[in-house]
Amino acid sequence: MPANIEDIRRILTDVRGELLAKPNVIATGIGYKISQGKQTDELSIVCSVDKKQAKQSLAAKELVPERIQEVPTDVNVTGIIRALQAPTGRFRPAPGGVSIGHVNITAGTLGCLVKRDGGVFILSNNHVLANSNDASPGDPILQPGPYDGGRDPQDVIAELTEYVPIEFEGGQSTCPIGGSAAGVLNLLAALTGSSTRLRPTRITAQPNLVDCAIARPLEPGDVKDEILNIGAIAGIAEGSLGMNVKKSGRTTGLTTGTIQQIDVTSRVSYGADKVALFEDQLLAGPMSQGGDSGSAVLDDSNNLIGLLFAGSDTTTIFNRIQNVFTALHLTL
Repeated sequence: MPANIEDIRRILTDVRGELLAKPNVIATGIGYKISQGKQTDELSIVCSVDKKQAKQSLAAKELVPERIQEVPTDVNVTGIIRALQAPTGRFRPAPGGVSIGHVNITAGTLGCLVKRDGGVFILSNNHVLANSNDASPGDPILQPGPYDGGRDPQDVIAELTEYVPIEFEGGQSTCPIGGSAAGVLNLLAALTGSSTRLRPTRITAQPNLVDCAIARPLEPGDVKDEILNIGAIAGIAEGSLGMNVKKSGRTTGLTTGTIQQIDVTSRVSYGADKVALFEDQLLAGPMSQGGDSGSAVLDDSNNLIGLLFAGSDTTTIFNRIQNVFTALHLTL
């Protein structure tokens, strides 16, 4: 049996695709096995499902095996994991943990302040500041978010600067070049009596690492370099299995939890049939609700370890902060 997390990581990398192809499996990760409602000290490959199905209703190949290369598995019922965005007050200066949002969304959470090239920026999610890829640099960012009464122009606190695009899973391509080329070739095939036809398709979207964006405050004095009910960020740390974490968010305020899984790969629903696959995520228990997206996640020493972006009634998922900082070239 593998003796450590590194061995299990290698095994999970090999079988992740096969596990995610099984019915209702929406996430995989490494965590401690739960037995009779209690956490054990046995490491396992955890498969999260939106709902549990009776074994007799599934074919043998659809079942999650009890062990994979001698590593025990566990099944965790989370419900559908959604990007957290939901429909309080106006803060000037605004700290992390308060309502914010692109002018065309409902509301999310201002995560924290970060730096790039000597400038100070607001950090939150793509789906909070950039409307899930549907925004442009320079768009107005409101504090509070629109759902909480924020209005343009009186509540504009920042302008969108940059976001990392989210790659959504898709079916057939609507690319006009690909579609036109296929149409011409299919017409030639018909004229020559060939039964072969071409169908344009979209290459499967690559897994995402982050859901993040930054915005430049219009006035430096309108933002505050601390997090509501937490205080100043001490530094950056690596999120690890079993670590105690906390966050301050627009909807549920200050909450705490424990990292239950690492190396998580999960499908996340963004509504309107938009689904994105994320990998190398951290997973905790029920410490968030809709509108908490964008919250900074910290350890007990106030070190920044993640950026919260998704969850369900029983689960919270956040990006590793190292991946966020690398993607947008940020520092504290």
